[in-house]
Amino acid sequence: MSLAVLKSRALSGMQAPEVTVEVHLANGLPSFTIVGLPDTEVKESKDRVRAALQNARFEFPARRITVNLAPADLPKESGRFDLPIALGILAASEQMPGDELAKYEFAGELSLSGELRPIRGALAMTYAMHRAGDASGKQRAFILPRANADEAAMVTDASIYPAESLLQVCAHFASRDSSARLARHRAEAAPARPVYPDFADVKGQAQAKRALEIAATGGHSVLMVGPPGTGKSMLAQRFPGILPQMTDEEALESAAVQSLTSGFSIARWKARPYRAPHHTASGVALVGGGSTPRPGEISLAHRGVLFLVISTSEFIRPSYS
Repeated sequence: MSLAVLKSRALSGMQAPEVTVEVHLANGLPSFTIVGLPDTEVKESKDRVRAALQNARFEFPARRITVNLAPADLPKESGRFDLPIALGILAASEQMPGDELAKYEFAGELSLSGELRPIRGALAMTYAMHRAGDASGKQRAFILPRANADEAAMVTDASIYPAESLLQVCAHFASRDSSARLARHRAEAAPARPVYPDFADVKGQAQAKRALEIAATGGHSVLMVGPPGTGKSMLAQRFPGILPQMTDEEALESAAVQSLTSGFSIARWKARPYRAPHHTASGVALVGGGSTPRPGEISLAHRGVLFLVISTSEFIRPSYS
C-alpha cells in the first residue's frame, strides 16, 4: 500500500476542525513534501519525523513522499501533526499495519528520539472530536501524548489512549498481545468544589456586597466607582465565589478555551475563571487575534468574570450566562 489516510485536528480560533492527513509514496527521486497550507512549524516536521523514524529503528523510505493536510484552505500550525505524519509513512511503506487507523485520531509532537511531547489545545480537540462523534454516531478514540491525557480525559466518555513514544503507538497497532497495546486512560479525580477567595473576608462594604449578590443572581454587569484602596479589587476577586456552580457542559466550554493557551489545570476544574488584564492591555490582548488566532482576555473569561479598570472606575462583567 502506497497511500495511508489518518485523522487529526487543527486549531482555528476556538474551534478544532478535523484534518485528514494523507500520505502517499511514489517512485522517483527521494523527496519529502507537505502541502495543505502548512506554516513553518508544520514544514519543519519533515526533519523531526525523519530523525524520529530512524532513531526508532524504522526505515525511512527513499521515495517521493507527499503529505497532504486537508482541507487545503485551513491553516495548519504547531507540531501536532508529527505523529500522524510518521504513522502515515510507516503504514504507506507497510512497516506497520494500517487496518485500524480509521478508528482513531492522532496528535502529538515528536522529539528526535521518537518521544512524544505535549501539545496545545488537547482538551479543545477532544471536545470537538467527541461532539462530532455524537452528531455522526461514529465515535473515534484519540491517541495523544501522555502529558495531555488527564486534560483530554475530562471529556466524559471520550476514549483516550496516551502514549510516551512513537514505538508504543506502533506496538499498539502491530501487536496482537493485549499487554503491548495502549490502555485507555481514566481522568484523575477533580476537586469536589473549587476554592475561591472567601467573600466573608470583606468586612463592612454592606452596600457593595449586596450589589454584587444581585449581579451574581441575575448575571448583570457592575460598575464600581471610588478612590484607590476602598476595596474594589478585593470585592472583584471574590465575585466568582458567589456565582452559581458550573455545570459539566459549562466547565468543558471554559476549560477548552483555557486549553488553547496551555493555561488549563485540572486543579481549576469547574472553577470560574477570573481575568483582570492591565489597563494598558492592547486591543488584541483583550479581543484576541493574531496571524494564528488566539483567544484574548474576553474569551478567556468565558463562564467567569472579566475585571476591567477604566480610569478611576472598575467594571465587572460576569460571563457565565
